[in-house]
Amino acid sequence: MKKIISTSKAPAPIGPYNQAVLSGNTLYTSGQIALHPETGELVMDDIKIETKQVMENMKAVLEAADMTFEHVIKTSIFISDMHNFAQINEVYGTYFKDETAPARETVEVANLPKFVNVEISMIAVK
Repeated sequence: MKKIISTSKAPAPIGPYNQAVLSGNTLYTSGQIALHPETGELVMDDIKIETKQVMENMKAVLEAADMTFEHVIKTSIFISDMHNFAQINEVYGTYFKDETAPARETVEVANLPKFVNVEISMIAVK
């Protein structure tokens, strides 16, 4: 059985998918990009601000499922330029405690939706 998770505090899906799906006690999130949930505009002033918007969007999705970053067990980070890794990692790291940080992979890709610089998805368990 699955439950669709949706919140107006994160960007609405731009295709045939949902923000997240809860199956049992496991939450699978769709990738978040730096779309501002209220304006629908991309937040791409610089890579740190862009990453912060992505993480704030993800925070809203987690909260809609009554979870926090403490529940995250796995993240996937897709970036368009590996040269941005250190700055993305710096912002990303502020959302987790080192001792309980999730497993993760970071992959450089040719393009991302709306040609953003970073997209992040997560798996969380409660």
